[in-house]
Amino acid sequence: MGALLALTEASPVGKVVGPAAAKTLAAARGVRTVGDLLELVPRRYLDPGTLTGLTELAPGMDVVIVAEVRRAVARQMRQRRQRMLTATVYDGLTEFDLTFFKAWGHETKLVPGARAIVAGTLGRFNNRWQLAHPEYELLEDEVAGAEFLDEHTRRPIPLYPTTERIYSWKIRDAVRLALDSLDRVEDPVPPQVRASRGLLDRATALERVHRPRDRGDIAAATHRLRYDEAFTLQTVLAQRRRAAAAEVTTARRPGPGGILAAFDARLPFELTAGQREVGAVIAAELAQEQPMHRLLQGEVGSGKTIVALRAMLAVIDAGGQAALLAPTEVLAVQHHRSITTMLGDLAAGGLLGGAANGTRVALLTGGQGAAQRRAALNDVITGEAGIVVGTHALIQDRVEFHDLALVVVDEQHRFGVEQRDALRAKGSGAPHVLVMTATPIPRTVAMTVFGDMETSVLAELPRGRAPIDTFVVEAANQRWVERTWARVGEEVAKGHQVYVVCPRIGAPGDGADGLEGADWPEGRDGLGGTEGGDGSPGRAGRRLDDMPLEDSDEGAERPVAGVYDVHAQLLAHPHLAGRRVEMLHGRMSADAKDAVMTAFHAGAVDVLVATTVIEVGVDCPNATVMVVVDADRFGVSQLHQLRGRVGRGTAKGLCLLMTTADSETGPTSALTRLKAVAATTDGFELARLDLETRREGDVLGARQSGGRSQLRLLRILRDEAIIEAAREDAFALVAADPTLAGHPALAARVAAAVDEEQAAYLERG
Repeated sequence: MGALLALTEASPVGKVVGPAAAKTLAAARGVRTVGDLLELVPRRYLDPGTLTGLTELAPGMDVVIVAEVRRAVARQMRQRRQRMLTATVYDGLTEFDLTFFKAWGHETKLVPGARAIVAGTLGRFNNRWQLAHPEYELLEDEVAGAEFLDEHTRRPIPLYPTTERIYSWKIRDAVRLALDSLDRVEDPVPPQVRASRGLLDRATALERVHRPRDRGDIAAATHRLRYDEAFTLQTVLAQRRRAAAAEVTTARRPGPGGILAAFDARLPFELTAGQREVGAVIAAELAQEQPMHRLLQGEVGSGKTIVALRAMLAVIDAGGQAALLAPTEVLAVQHHRSITTMLGDLAAGGLLGGAANGTRVALLTGGQGAAQRRAALNDVITGEAGIVVGTHALIQDRVEFHDLALVVVDEQHRFGVEQRDALRAKGSGAPHVLVMTATPIPRTVAMTVFGDMETSVLAELPRGRAPIDTFVVEAANQRWVERTWARVGEEVAKGHQVYVVCPRIGAPGDGADGLEGADWPEGRDGLGGTEGGDGSPGRAGRRLDDMPLEDSDEGAERPVAGVYDVHAQLLAHPHLAGRRVEMLHGRMSADAKDAVMTAFHAGAVDVLVATTVIEVGVDCPNATVMVVVDADRFGVSQLHQLRGRVGRGTAKGLCLLMTTADSETGPTSALTRLKAVAATTDGFELARLDLETRREGDVLGARQSGGRSQLRLLRILRDEAIIEAAREDAFALVAADPTLAGHPALAARVAAAVDEEQAAYLERG
């Protein structure tokens, strides 16, 4: 058979599964080649013996049975336009009901008398054992069933990730055919590395992960395949770091008496020790002829913007320009306003009343009018604007710089590597790069997502910054809810201001979700698999197989708080009678958003009801309270970011996380996550929790969380030791062989990973 197929890992997967299944696997799992198929490892295994002796059953138990269909009934569902199938099967000991919400495709197969291998998770409904949406394969005769029983009572039974049209058994058979037909398996890990780390060779690892003899085989094989992913990724990062070190740029050494010195002399506060230390490191790197590539981490409110501004002023003194890339228009406008305010007449260079050694600060966003945009573009290309602040609009082709010396990327988790590089390409040479994030990054994440950069951390907060108290408000307790709004009214009465954050816009009568920025749980059925929050279906992301099995209205979705509704409620609330309550969200025009933020900063707005457009960078020292409505709809790090908008002055901050989540338990439950946020202000601790409860993103490309990742088996927190070992090995190998000329299998794997990243970028436009 192998000779007939003559398969290689690069062969199209259609050779072993057929064209229709190949199309489905490519769309659902990214499987296009035989090599991809072999890396589609089983999602779990059932222990030998689970096919027999099922006398002790329990809900939640995974079972595989060989059973005969006794009866099958399909009926129209009352609440949905589809037919539901219930097939009752018997395995010789017990009856089970197989339940399918979509009868199509099943009712012609699961007919009385048919025999099948069935795999699923046990549940109880109406006092009967039930398997909802199980995987199954029809058996042609008794012999096939006996052969299956004989094989799988001796070995672990692999269960593969399935799609709507391809069940585990079909993938199993295709994998077997592929393994038996491959002449040779290319191994990207050099023999000396395998020997030093005690790793299986790749061919053995693939054989044992798909056809294990025991649990030891599974452990050794998956360890090797996780190492493969880490080794490939770290090789890419090692090559990037080496290429960056080989680049040459203009050294930016500011002379004395320039705009930086003038700014420092006007600072109304003393820089923290951390700000001075990081500033000195950045200044030294800017003065080199190798481009700086530095990640600046800092807790919310740690003063990263001042550090970045001083770096921008340094390159202006050295004759260059700086660009600040922000993820949202609100944040870009906020940065532009705050930088202009901090600089004063130093931001009016060449204008009447401007300082002689000043510059200009240009703003470029997608929402600007044509005249504003033309004026800003002119200041950028002529060099009149030393600082250019903007959104993705900065990356567009028509934006040309006079001499781009420094790129500052704010909130890097909102961007990908290629977007950062697209802005770098605007420089005449290779500009220096400073990436900032207020989302603390665990060490292993820094080694993967930012492995091509050096890292600095601002750990201390500026003097005088008030602490923030955080409490969870369970909406089922009406007394607590009323006390929340009473507390808002009391704070406004003291002359302070309040943010109220909602997960959706929800304009009255539009019927649309109007989602904006909330970390929605993944898997929203029929809505394109929205990425996000807690790595579980949750209320906002219940899949079809999470629905109640009876055809009823039970389990109906609760409404999600929207800006328009909450705004209307607060305007009419007795605790806020006569108070100035305004809205802010992404559907508003740029001018409208700017007018609201200007009024809020001026103290002309008491309560601002907003979406997550205020998540980062918005700085109003008089804002002391934040209420997050439906807080369970947001991720852990996002909630930490949001509450950082209060307590930025001398008055103490208060954050109230309101939720209608049930009192469920478990490490990933909504209430557990909210209580974790309330229990600590340690961003690194919360970042680890966030990463534990959500999937890693595409670490090479733009996708930063959720969704299908290039990391199929590797998990950044769990596999820290593997990542560290792979990093050491990859960096040593690249140092000895930068082009990977002596390692063709590894070079091909690296090229495929980078090509996948570039293809995804082009796909996104």
